[in-house]
Formats: sequence, structure tokens, C-alpha cells
Amino acid sequence: MIRPSLAACLLLAACSPANLADKAGRRGAETVVRPIVDDYLTGPEADIATRCIVDNASAADTQMLLRDMGVYAGSATVDLVFRLAQNPGAVSCMRAAGLPPISRVAL
Repeated sequence: MIRPSLAACLLLAACSPANLADKAGRRGAETVVRPIVDDYLTGPEADIATRCIVDNASAADTQMLLRDMGVYAGSATVDLVFRLAQNPGAVSCMRAAGLPPISRVAL
């Protein structure tokens, strides 16, 4: 009885408010990035690329993306998404999933 309680306490302690806020912010940022990525990839590929871009963005970049949450992304946000898509982590993630790099040249 004590062991399951201890395990539950340890699990809850691992979920800090900062980590939860970061995850929530990144999931919100995905709603901004996905429509932009949809112009270059479709379906599951767009989902994977979106996750690669957002998961490899800095906290500051995520905050910038969140400014356009719920509205049409402006040109500065589109430029930011293309810049983030060129980050080594995002490129590596997309390559590992068998996706091509995303760039404006892809149009």
C-alpha cells in the first residue's frame, strides 16, 4: 500500500508547474505552426513536422508563436516558422521521420 502511494508522489513531483506550462505553451504553438506547415506537407507528415519544429523551438520562440494563436499568422510569424524549421534539432527530427526539410523554396 505504501509503495503505490510513494510512486504516485514521486510521479507528481516530476510534473512541475513550469514543465506543465511549457508543454501547454508548445501545444498551443502547434496550432499556429500547423496551418503554415500544411502549405508544404499534408496529413501525418504535417503533424510530424509541426511537432519537430515546436519541440525544438526555444521558450522565447514559443512565446512569439503564441501571439498569433487563434488568428491568421502574419508574415513575421511565417518567417519565424521557416527559421525554426531550419534549426538543427528540427531538421534532424524531420530527417529521422523521413521528411524533407521545409523551406520557402519548396513552393
